[in-house]
Amino acid sequence: MYKFKTYQYSIALGICLAAASCKAPAAETASASTPVPELFGAAKNQDTTNTSNLKWKDFFKDQNLVDLIETALKNNQELNITLQEIEIAKNDVRVRKGLLLPSAGIRAGAGVEKVGRYTSQGAGDASTEIKPGVETPDPLGDFTIAAYANWEVDIWKKLRNSKKAAVSRYLATVEGKNFVITNLIAEVADSYYELLALDSQLEIVKQTIALQSNALEIVKVQKQAARATELGVKKFEAEVLTSKSLEFDILQKIKENENKINFLLGRYPQEIKRTNTNFLTLLPAAVNSGIPSQLLMNRPDVKQAELELVAAKLDVKVARAEFYPSLDISAAFGVQAFKPSYLFTFPESLLYSLAGDVVAPLINRNAIKAEFSSANARQLQALYNYDKTILNAYLEVSNQLSKIENLQKSYDLKSQQVDALNTSIDVSNDLFKSARVDYFEVLMTQRDALEAKLELIDTKKEQLNAAVYVYRDLGGGWK
Repeated sequence: MYKFKTYQYSIALGICLAAASCKAPAAETASASTPVPELFGAAKNQDTTNTSNLKWKDFFKDQNLVDLIETALKNNQELNITLQEIEIAKNDVRVRKGLLLPSAGIRAGAGVEKVGRYTSQGAGDASTEIKPGVETPDPLGDFTIAAYANWEVDIWKKLRNSKKAAVSRYLATVEGKNFVITNLIAEVADSYYELLALDSQLEIVKQTIALQSNALEIVKVQKQAARATELGVKKFEAEVLTSKSLEFDILQKIKENENKINFLLGRYPQEIKRTNTNFLTLLPAAVNSGIPSQLLMNRPDVKQAELELVAAKLDVKVARAEFYPSLDISAAFGVQAFKPSYLFTFPESLLYSLAGDVVAPLINRNAIKAEFSSANARQLQALYNYDKTILNAYLEVSNQLSKIENLQKSYDLKSQQVDALNTSIDVSNDLFKSARVDYFEVLMTQRDALEAKLELIDTKKEQLNAAVYVYRDLGGGWK
């Protein structure tokens, strides 16, 4: 009767523990995200044709640039670091998956124990007769060979949700790798066009130096004929020296840009092979932006933020499950004896056990509450990061589309400016030879023409890069 009442009390206490521990706080929720606009900026049609669907080898037509990008995708250190992060996340999934299964092993041990005769254990050992004819050694040995297993029963899906969160984070690292690829391709292309622009600017400066040197010789002749002064000669000499100094500045920029490309390619400095065509004749790739909702599927950083949000929500479920009782089952089976020769004497040496433990937090749950609160905060943080990533993606595309349109208008006007200044150089030289204008007007005309030509090349470079950036911002390059 007494044992039966004790059993009833134990069941009642277990029910109370379960009821008390099941009072878990609810997860916090944030307000709904603002929907993505239907169109980019001032666009008037919903054309779903999207340039990001093009493979990067089809988007870039310059074979030298294609070769550079291929090398970068093989050797770039940042990309290789990201690949190792994927391996780490993959192994974490394996760890979480393993926690769902029982852990089992084999244990073998040997030891000796000598307890005091006047202790409860010593008195019991001395008065116990093992078996007639079996000698009991003193001190007693302990030899064990057994298999054991432990298993936490996933009642509340805590372990399964933890595994799902790890899978989501693994997929997020894959999208992170794709994002690194899109940025790497864009950075190599940007640096390549920068290099082509510098080559073109260097050629313009050399042409200007030749033009200025010719004007210098003319003014020297005019001085000898008393048609010009020493001031004019020195002014032209200073202008030639300024242009020569600019030439070396550009040469240094070319070297630095080549080294930047080599760094992206993961190799030591070497000459970058590039096209020799007229830079100003290059045309930026045609771009179709599609509709903003396509960013959710095409942009790797948006998909990464979405997967991290999924993982954060699962983390909240895992943290909430900590308030509930957990069930652990343990078992063992083997042989145990005080002498090795008795290990396989059955059934006397047989050892087995089976136990189940229900454990529930009851009084001090501050640590669990703190972890649950942190999981809630991380979930909200992931949600805000997701909204921010979408907003940033939309604004990046909108900015680049506007930039492409405005750069084209700017390039057309600057082209007309360069044409006008080229004509004015010829006119000023003819007038200067006939002494109808002074040296100052010739110098200012040549200087204005040089600045306009360099600005025109910069505008062309920005046009080419704007197309690359739109391709990147739409999510192109990783497919």
